[in-house]
Amino acid sequence: MSEIRVRGIRGATSVTQNTPEAIWEATSQLLLKMTGENNIPVDDIVSIIFSTTGDLNAAFPAKAARDLGWQYVPLLDVQQYEAPDLPRTIRVLMHVNTPLSQQQIRHIYLGQTKQLRPDLVHFRDKE
Repeated sequence: MSEIRVRGIRGATSVTQNTPEAIWEATSQLLLKMTGENNIPVDDIVSIIFSTTGDLNAAFPAKAARDLGWQYVPLLDVQQYEAPDLPRTIRVLMHVNTPLSQQQIRHIYLGQTKQLRPDLVHFRDKE
């Protein structure tokens, strides 16, 4: 049997507009793909850090996790530091308890964010 360890799962997505609905919808889709692709039940999520580019300030992405019913997962929203970047980007670092090795973790990059870490992209959404 594999040992359970805390691992990080990275994810990112982009939105077309700075609205609460667009931010929450994109974040929900990303979180569900991250947990689904890695077979992670909510009880195994240790914590999640969300970061957004400076042009996304209409809503906190963490609210999407609360709306999914993830009431007891510690969540933190931060703003990405100023640097040349993709516009309207949401990044996620999810800490989970899992028997998966680091090499088995499936990091999820959707839409335009696939170019951030092409070496880690496993999930290809339909465009």
